[in-house]
Amino acid sequence: MTPLRVPLDQNDIPTHWYNIVADFKNPPLPPLGPDGNPVGPDKMSAIFPMPLLEQEMSGERWIPIPDEVRQIYALWRPSPLCRALRLEQALGTPAKIFYKYEGVSPAGSHKPNSAVPQAYFNKLAGTKKLTTETGAGQWGSSIALAGARFHGQGQL
Repeated sequence: MTPLRVPLDQNDIPTHWYNIVADFKNPPLPPLGPDGNPVGPDKMSAIFPMPLLEQEMSGERWIPIPDEVRQIYALWRPSPLCRALRLEQALGTPAKIFYKYEGVSPAGSHKPNSAVPQAYFNKLAGTKKLTTETGAGQWGSSIALAGARFHGQGQL
């Protein structure tokens, strides 16, 4: 039988985020404000904490993941790496195709992977409340999970 899962250990939780911008031939255009003109971090800091903006606008290839974020990731990560054998067969490809199964997270999706660092950087910035819109509820429950993790530490 062809193995369909690659077991990963908690030691395999990444220590850095990969930033694809470092591999672009041309950097992305800056964000635009309502007037159509480029907006710098100074104006965006009214709604985003500066550490998030620094990360978002970075050209560095590898961005360190804070230990506090990695500790929360360890509640459900590493998520299983699964082989899409039937998809390979349907495509008739010799390539091996894998995907990460993120349904093991407390919110049942990949969204806490982003919500946790966003809540963390907001905590560092002194943000006391987070509000978000949500469609099916996974993003809202992810932000609630992340906020609760940091609230338990007496912050956010």
